Amino acid sequence: MSKREITLDEIESLAVGAWVLGTGGGGNPYLSLLNARLLYKEGKRVQLIDAEDLADDAYVAVIAGMGAPLVGIERLTDHRVFARAARLMEEHTRRKFDAVMAMEIGGGNGVRPFLVAANLGVPVVDSDTMGRAYPEAQMTSVAVGDLTPYPMTVVDVRGLESVIDKVPSWKWVERVGRKIVVEYGSTSSTCQPPRSGAEVKKWGIHGTTTKAITIGHAVREAQRTHADPIAAILAVEPGKVLFRGKVIDVERRVTEGYLRGIARFDGLDGDRGSRLEINFQNEWIVARRDGEPLAMSPDLICVLDAVSGEAVGSETIRYGQRVTVIALPPPPVFLTPKGMEHVGPRAFGYDLDYTSVFA
Repeated sequence: MSKREITLDEIESLAVGAWVLGTGGGGNPYLSLLNARLLYKEGKRVQLIDAEDLADDAYVAVIAGMGAPLVGIERLTDHRVFARAARLMEEHTRRKFDAVMAMEIGGGNGVRPFLVAANLGVPVVDSDTMGRAYPEAQMTSVAVGDLTPYPMTVVDVRGLESVIDKVPSWKWVERVGRKIVVEYGSTSSTCQPPRSGAEVKKWGIHGTTTKAITIGHAVREAQRTHADPIAAILAVEPGKVLFRGKVIDVERRVTEGYLRGIARFDGLDGDRGSRLEINFQNEWIVARRDGEPLAMSPDLICVLDAVSGEAVGSETIRYGQRVTVIALPPPPVFLTPKGMEHVGPRAFGYDLDYTSVFA
């Protein structure tokens, strides 16, 4: 395998960029970043590899936290719990992992594979299965590809452990896993159904860790030089500014293991006199300007602090924040008819036909 060592500074950038790609969800990456700093201080190092460098029969762990982001900042989890989810999968399948990858590059879930890789002594694959963050297990490229939806392990910080050995579909692994997570207290660490190297090469969304590092580096460099961080993001990603405004209201509730609600914004600058509403289910899903649909999944809706350029999550957004809302283009796999069934607005219960910001 062709590998390169990832520096701690790159992980710092990864945390910032993954938070942007998290589209409001994926969990705040700060705790995962603290764990990574600790592991690097202890002498651990992690290598990054391209999917194409995997052997077809390589055994790849797919790592993610599962639950409501708001609970994740109340019940703290360290790197050993995520590593335990992978080790429990190894025990269940009686096979050691050759590499680790993210289920979603968004938020804390973009950093967590590095915590597991540091514990297991294996590399991280520069790919994920969402290209962003989504709230449900069937909202992945591997689900669109009809790959096997089991087994899955679920563990929490108190030592509770479950193995979902077999389910008939991706929606069932989400339903069963979500019920377990709710009983655990609406947050847990998971090892999703393992993938072979051949499956990762065919169905993974590639280069996403590098993309997150690039975005994060652009934001951090803009902060250092007092440049415009929003412009810095749009210089490295083909995005579009949707709205500039101030948060005037947030409704949110933890229900069924998700954080659901609506955030409302009054326009500023050129958007003064308009109002934006964004519905969220962990992630920002549908944005409406003055009551009319403006942006929707699978387009990435990113709410960013107007000054720092760093992302604002659905669990941390608060009254008075001044934000810039941008859109980034989605992975092509989700623009197919089958992909749209998994992640289009109707998959979230909205009676809307998908209209791209980039049409």
